[in-house]
This record gives sequence, structure tokens and C-alpha cells, in this order.
Amino acid sequence: MVKMTKSKTFQAYLPNCHPHVPAVSTAEPHLANPDELILQVSFQGSQGRAYLFNSVVNVGCGPAEERVLLTGLHAVADIYCENCKTTLGWKYEHAFESSQKYKEGKFIIELAHMIKDNGWE
Repeated sequence: MVKMTKSKTFQAYLPNCHPHVPAVSTAEPHLANPDELILQVSFQGSQGRAYLFNSVVNVGCGPAEERVLLTGLHAVADIYCENCKTTLGWKYEHAFESSQKYKEGKFIIELAHMIKDNGWE
């Protein structure tokens, strides 16, 4: 389902069958289906704890750049809320170490930018 926002940009709305949906805390569009959550522990964003997702909605993606993270060198692209343009985390474009390849194409969303609807933990 798609809904219209005040700023006249379309946003994906995740259906009621998934009531525990993380949303960006400043603009509150849905960001991800909890079924797409891979890991919610052991990930560190630039502003604290973060979750790793297979896919996200209502986000834009910046250009990829190489960064040295806690787990080594990665090519990542910042992701941001399409509504308010707040940077939410990043997308792993490429992992240079074989043990980190599982992250490629996945998304980090920092808890500092999330509201977990209906008490989703």
C-alpha cells in the first residue's frame, strides 16, 4: 500500500499484518518490516546500537565510499529518510574481508533514529 504525505512524496506503508514496524523518529514513515531483521545485536552505528536488515523502505541512498568500520574495510553508502532527509545508517555495498561478505546488500538502521511501533523489541 502507498500513502501520500503532506510533502506530496509517496511512501510505502507496510500492511497491518506486521504491526511492529520501525519508523524514523522525526518523520515517522515506516522503514522496515521486522521480518526483514537479520540481527539486532552486535552492530554499532555512528550514534550507538544499530540493527541489520535485509531490506528497507522509504529511504534514499547516497554514493558509496570506503570506510574502516569496527569489522574492517567496507564500501558503504549512507541511507536517509526520504521524507525528512535524516541520515539513518548505511547500506553495505562491498565487504573486503570474506568473513563480512554476508553484509553485502544489507542495511544498518541506528536505534537513535527509530521508533518501534507497538513495543516491538
